[in-house]
Amino acid sequence: MSVLDFFRPANMPDPDRALPGRSEPIEIPGTHSVLGTPLAGPWPDGTRTAVFGFGCFWGAEQDFWQLPGVVSTAVGYAGGYTPNPTYREVCSGQTGHAEVVLVAYDPSKVSYEQLLRVFWEHHDPTQAMRQGNDVGTQYRSLIQVSDDVERRIAEASRDAYQEMLTAAGYGQIMTEITERTPFYYAEDYHQQYLDKVPPGTGYCPNHATGVRLPDDFVVTPLQYVD
Repeated sequence: MSVLDFFRPANMPDPDRALPGRSEPIEIPGTHSVLGTPLAGPWPDGTRTAVFGFGCFWGAEQDFWQLPGVVSTAVGYAGGYTPNPTYREVCSGQTGHAEVVLVAYDPSKVSYEQLLRVFWEHHDPTQAMRQGNDVGTQYRSLIQVSDDVERRIAEASRDAYQEMLTAAGYGQIMTEITERTPFYYAEDYHQQYLDKVPPGTGYCPNHATGVRLPDDFVVTPLQYVD
């Protein structure tokens, strides 16, 4: 945690005051250094994607690329207002973006529910706009869903996890569940960062609570109105 963390806004900026960004991407995504797959596709037919934010994206990305059935992962920025932001701009708190991981996965080998298990069990979702000493809007807990099915699954997993957290003495989950917004790829040096640096040199603490998500959480069926 740097002295700058004490001055980072812990509230979302007003959209009309967010940094302007730029029209062109800051990076052209390359190849995954661990999986050997494209960071931005094309991927095999049937591949789906999901977006999660839970603190420092270096460790969050590693949590997912280790999961069997994951095709590719990439770190980036989402949930804010500034187009094609830089890391420095995101750190300022003036873009509204969170550090997130884009997960491309084969649903025949790994389910969305399994991805959610990794998400919930690898951070503390009761912390608002921070994870431990990492403070600011960029570190908020975030799930972005692509359709109503994913939203129902995500909300059901949240409710089930809240029960377990409450029983363990934790407070209210602060995770945002929102529709997908544009995903902006982070700079190349951030991609698979913990694979590129010597073991133990990458600062990215794990703030997991140790509480497990129940295996049998119930998803409410869609209700259709004529």
